[in-house]
Amino acid sequence: MTAKLAEMTTLEAAQAADDGTVVVIPVGAFEQHGAGLPLATDQIRAEALADAVAEALPGKVVIGPGVPVGVSPHHQAFAGTVSLRPALFAAVVREYVESLAAHGWRRFLVVTGHGGNNATLGTLAQDLLRDRPDLEFAWTPVTVLAGDAVGAMELTPVSGHSGEAETAQMLHIAPHLVRHDLLDPGTTTPDQLDPFARLARSVRHPAVALPYDRLSPTGVLGDPRRATAEDGRAILAEATDRIVAFIKEWLDT
Repeated sequence: MTAKLAEMTTLEAAQAADDGTVVVIPVGAFEQHGAGLPLATDQIRAEALADAVAEALPGKVVIGPGVPVGVSPHHQAFAGTVSLRPALFAAVVREYVESLAAHGWRRFLVVTGHGGNNATLGTLAQDLLRDRPDLEFAWTPVTVLAGDAVGAMELTPVSGHSGEAETAQMLHIAPHLVRHDLLDPGTTTPDQLDPFARLARSVRHPAVALPYDRLSPTGVLGDPRRATAEDGRAILAEATDRIVAFIKEWLDT
């Protein structure tokens, strides 16, 4: 039987809820990813990871409806970017959870391909802990799960958005959407940043939100030309293994 809730009948959905499956909700962003990657890159990556997890755990996972637009005001200077306010993004995810909880699901895992969603998901987790202690809500980014695979790549001193790791994933997941001839390096070294932007990128705390056109005129951090599909396969595989191990242990609790 399909793992996608959208492809189930209502009777199949009821059975999946009764079986105690984990609902995986892929969320992303609709934002610039430089000249070489599509606007939906983050959603595509989140959905690919959700699919891989469901394939590895047949009958244990249901893939719920995705949220293709996230919290992206920092990319608003670039054409095509669409952003939700954090409160609205949180409300949408919460309504998904509340709707499915009404039919018996109790465990939810949000997979986000967009780091700009992280703070809002953390806040939502706290709200649900207060308001719905009967539910178990977890969330995770994608790329940070694959520290070994990313660490094995040749990264520029400044790397990140639309850079080596994201491009590698897209080369593996959806190579037909990568504009190979338009992959160019963006900001790759700290000396390309103005002093405040350099400070914001060099330390973890205090955290600073900056518009990406201040970090890079093209919106790219890193050199996507260094990415390979094999790197992307390794990232997806490591992230999949991490989530699968988590869900297996989760279901045993």
